[in-house]
Amino acid sequence: MKIALIGYGKMGKAIEQIALKKGHEIVLAIHRENIDEFTKEKLANADVAIEFTNPHSAFENIKRLLEYGVPVVSGSTGWTDQLSDAKRICSENNGSFIYASNFSVGVNIFFELNKKLAELMAPHEEYEVLLEEIHHTQKKDAPSGTAITLAEQVLEKIKRKKQWVNELSDHPEDLEIISQRIDPAPGTHHVKYASTIDTIEITHTAHSRTGFASGAVIAAEFLMGKKGIFEMKNVLGL
Repeated sequence: MKIALIGYGKMGKAIEQIALKKGHEIVLAIHRENIDEFTKEKLANADVAIEFTNPHSAFENIKRLLEYGVPVVSGSTGWTDQLSDAKRICSENNGSFIYASNFSVGVNIFFELNKKLAELMAPHEEYEVLLEEIHHTQKKDAPSGTAITLAEQVLEKIKRKKQWVNELSDHPEDLEIISQRIDPAPGTHHVKYASTIDTIEITHTAHSRTGFASGAVIAAEFLMGKKGIFEMKNVLGL
């Protein structure tokens, strides 16, 4: 598989290492210094593009790739207010697109646990639910994309919560997400249900970027030869 990396920071380099070990080829790596190479001609040999950039450029990168006819795996966070537009552009161009707030296999299993726990806890209003997330200080968005996914899953099941907020709140309808930025911390997410009687908590802790990078390569392998819009649960058969 021939891969174009859009974004060649720490995550892009981690993806490169794993892809090469699996026998894949990196045909293009776009970063700030060679942005002029982000062209249809340069991408012509790529079977798939893996996009990990920043909230400000992610949507335009994805849009360009889909319009160029390149299948896209994107893990950029902080831009998902435009995700529906990206999906529309994919459909209009008969393209291939996978977006995930987190590509880690472990995190995607954690997502399934979170949905089930929220479903079980929904009738029990004596439990207050809270989300906490910890990442390194270089992470630009807060809350993390993973935390937002977890929060949206909780909101879908627990109807007394109406929206998530990234702060402590006195409003019972708010689902609080508490964000911390501490070095070094690849990523920890807690979902906690607390009552006067007891506390139920699930936690996922990443020890390195390897899980995210490995999952992105697995997603790219899954996308080969397919058309349409997919999620990590499709990749993992969850």
